[in-house]
Amino acid sequence: MVPDGELWNKIMARSVHAGEKWGSPQGTAHPFPAGCWTGLDGAERWSAPRLSYRGGWIGLSAIRCRVQGTSCCDLGTLPAPCPDPWVRLSHLSSASSAAEPGAMAAEMVLSRRPGQPRGEVLSEADLEELAQRKPPSKTSTRDCLPKARCSASTAKSLLFRFLPVLRWLPRYPVKDWLLGDIASGFSVGIMHLPQGLAYALLAGLPPVTGLYSSFYPVFLYFFFGTSRHNSVGPFAVISVMIGSVTDSLVPSEDFMEFDNGTNGTVVNEAQRDAARVELVATITVLSGIFQVALGLLQFGFVVTYLSDPLVRGYTTAASVHVLISQLKNVFGVSLGEHSGPLSLFVTFIEICKKLPETNVGTLVTAIIAMVAIFIVKELNHKFSAKLPMPIPIELITIIISTGISYGVNLNSKYGISVVGNIPSGLKPPVVPNVSYFGQVVGNAFAIAVVGYAICISLGKIFALKHGYKVDSNQELIALGLSNFLGGFFQCFAISCSMSRSLVQESTGGNSQVAGVISSLVILVTILKIGELFHDLPKAILSAIIIINLKGMFKQFTDLRTLWKSNRVDLMVWVVTFIATLLLNLDIGLGASVAFALLTVIFRTQLPHYSILGRVTDTDVYKDVAEYKKAQEVPGIKIFRSSSTIYFANVEMYSDALKKKSGIDVDRLIEKKKKALKKLKKQQKKAEKAKRKKDTEAECNGPGVAVIELSGEEGSTPAEPTLRSLGLPQPDFHAVILDFSPVNFVDTVSIKILKNIFRDFHEIEVDVFVASCPASVLAQLERGNFFSSTITKHCFFPSVNDAVLHIDGGMRPAPTYTGRGHKPEVLSLCR
Repeated sequence: MVPDGELWNKIMARSVHAGEKWGSPQGTAHPFPAGCWTGLDGAERWSAPRLSYRGGWIGLSAIRCRVQGTSCCDLGTLPAPCPDPWVRLSHLSSASSAAEPGAMAAEMVLSRRPGQPRGEVLSEADLEELAQRKPPSKTSTRDCLPKARCSASTAKSLLFRFLPVLRWLPRYPVKDWLLGDIASGFSVGIMHLPQGLAYALLAGLPPVTGLYSSFYPVFLYFFFGTSRHNSVGPFAVISVMIGSVTDSLVPSEDFMEFDNGTNGTVVNEAQRDAARVELVATITVLSGIFQVALGLLQFGFVVTYLSDPLVRGYTTAASVHVLISQLKNVFGVSLGEHSGPLSLFVTFIEICKKLPETNVGTLVTAIIAMVAIFIVKELNHKFSAKLPMPIPIELITIIISTGISYGVNLNSKYGISVVGNIPSGLKPPVVPNVSYFGQVVGNAFAIAVVGYAICISLGKIFALKHGYKVDSNQELIALGLSNFLGGFFQCFAISCSMSRSLVQESTGGNSQVAGVISSLVILVTILKIGELFHDLPKAILSAIIIINLKGMFKQFTDLRTLWKSNRVDLMVWVVTFIATLLLNLDIGLGASVAFALLTVIFRTQLPHYSILGRVTDTDVYKDVAEYKKAQEVPGIKIFRSSSTIYFANVEMYSDALKKKSGIDVDRLIEKKKKALKKLKKQQKKAEKAKRKKDTEAECNGPGVAVIELSGEEGSTPAEPTLRSLGLPQPDFHAVILDFSPVNFVDTVSIKILKNIFRDFHEIEVDVFVASCPASVLAQLERGNFFSSTITKHCFFPSVNDAVLHIDGGMRPAPTYTGRGHKPEVLSLCR
């Protein structure tokens, strides 16, 4: 026997946990039985009662009921093809019934077959009601600002944040780290000496400024930096960027004087160097201001706009600039100073023209130095595991060449250019010339960003290797303060050197104590030893610079790697390299960043569009063009774009959707409009003929009246359909837009999305949206996307929920009201 509605209601009412077990509040569950059927064995079977709440469905796989005096037959389950769960009612012994006379209990166990939903399918509107979505909070500018209270703990926290040395120095493991830091500091200090002299020459400044830049900023970084292994100081790329500014704003031609001894004009190097030092100090201070400001504003993420291919392409091009700029010292020829776009090629052409004027002594000196430095550096690399510290070949080369130059008098005998006077001692601070700010603001910002990008990338590499964290914003502040304060002491902008940092790590350096030791080595050199390098040939410094470019030139191997991995990144690398060569370092950097951002825009404009299908025996949906087991759900098109939707690509999104659907939506709408227009004309013509006939009947006088009953009085005619108009119908009735890749929408995209809903509704296809993030849903609300025709009942948490709703949601969810009554529709979302 099939229990009637009253019996089922008693069973469910007796089950106290009816609402709790299936996730619905008590009082919202509506049980009803399904139709009875007869199996092959003659036993009556019926489908399981299903709980319906909020328009959804819940199936019960087993219900065991005990009813006094009620005989329940043992029912089996339906065959496998049936999509719904089924109930087995088991007859319990009379003893059990007698044990609880007059009592009725029901135990319900919820389960599901593979591929069946765990509960009802909820739309976003249902979820908002069920999960009680919070109203959007109204935030003011005051709420966005960090709330800080003036207290001793807050002051201590800020002090430790901006002076990290106070946090780690008291816990410094002296026994474990001190000896390694001392050895590392001496090794790095020995490298600082020749590189500081060489990079000052590269920047077009007196050599002593390179020593200053190797002392003040390094010492300051000890207090403010968070990287334990970065070796800050002069860096080739930053030096050549500074050199391009000094050549353009303070050219040597502005300091030409008449020489009575030679009856010609010569450059007053003292005045030129003083003017350049003043200019570079201003650039350094301004770069420091930019870096500190960005750090305080938590803008450490600005470096993310410099992708790794961009930085590597830029530094490779900068190394070519460095190489060309040092050829004049290698060949011993004098050149004019060129700046601006194509200046690199102008300089190279001029060098080629002056090759007949090469100073053989200078060329031989440079070649011997380069060969010696290259061989020893290769040996250092090969035997790095066996050597306690790298052989300081650069320092050895400087000492030997200075001694030979002094003993043989290379300058006067062979015309080999030497460094000249290196003043001893430290100079008092000088206020920068603020009148230069307007001329160098762009260059200063470029130097600040590039210097920080190189520094933070190296810092993160070492931090990952040794298991500590580098604060990107604090690194900006540390680098900025080092530049800002160093600019008052005639330093030029600094960054981090890969070669020195590797030496600092490999020789046992564990903290910035090694940086302090290396700065003390430079301090001793400035105070006592610097003047001894008066006779150092400039060709030796150029040789050191050129050999140290080897690591940057190895970046040309990126071309092969990027060709195999990512062609867009390869394009960024190549365009950055070419733009930097052609447009110089400052303009080239801006053009490279612009191109890199354009590639992002182009990729969002040309995403991958796909039609998804369900993978067999799963609720996973994949691209049907890429997966063999993914099959389209009959009657449903599931569309997905790999990019977000905004003004630049939403038109292409709409076009791709219509194209992927397999029908010409716009053409079909146009045909429908024409057919409706034609139908309207026919109706008007019929009405006109009818009125004419009625008029003639009235004119003929009284007669037999014929009344035509065409339908119910006052009824409106049915809306014409594609079939009634004789137009082709789409082979699908629903479209699902997968919004999982969408992270924002704008007003233009909201407008086009409305048009998509409207157009597909015109051809009798329903549109649903799945996996829409909450932030995008809020943007749609603010953009007045929802209306009486487009509601949140069309939005679902996942693609599978939308598919289940379309497959089963077209059937209303009825509630059983008793025998002989028709089910009532609770809710229906189409």
